[in-house]
Amino acid sequence: GKITDMTDKPMRARIFALILFVLLLAVPATQAWARGPLPASGSIEFVFTPGDDAEGAIVHALEQARQFVYVQAYLFTSKVLAHALIDAWQRGIKVEILTDCEMLAKGENSQIPLLAEAGIPISLETRYAAAHNKIILIDPLEATGAVITGSYNFTHSAQTRNAENLLILRDNPTLARAYLDNWQRHRDEALQYPDGMTVRE
Repeated sequence: GKITDMTDKPMRARIFALILFVLLLAVPATQAWARGPLPASGSIEFVFTPGDDAEGAIVHALEQARQFVYVQAYLFTSKVLAHALIDAWQRGIKVEILTDCEMLAKGENSQIPLLAEAGIPISLETRYAAAHNKIILIDPLEATGAVITGSYNFTHSAQTRNAENLLILRDNPTLARAYLDNWQRHRDEALQYPDGMTVRE
């Protein structure tokens, strides 16, 4: 009995390894493990709320935009950031926004209708339980582009009441391009505002 067990263990291990290998081949590359790592480059600005002026840091970054601003927002109730985006739009910057459809329907004080009224294209994410990204990409195809991300929602509460973090990552074109590719994938899946609101209901 013992000899049989000793010979069976390596066989079972080989079969298990073969099954695991086949399963790994079936997993799409985009869903396997974390991407990267990328070489460190550029600069990192970090902001913590409450205490630091995250809203002001974002406004300053938006004022430096030259061509493009792409936004992914779970919530967007900040009047200050809404007006900064409208200002960018009115000076000729191409601005596009993705937002979570369900949170827009549920939430109060959303600035999305104001942004849409200004002419900014809005798309609604409906595929996910929560489209929880909080991202702003500024000129992501330029060497000096910026990726803004972190836990920070684009809300008054995130600035004044919540404990949040915000990163502004500049001068890392590879990282910015990766974020832009992901943003475009989400935009391709999204529905146009306000038509998507009816579809979601």
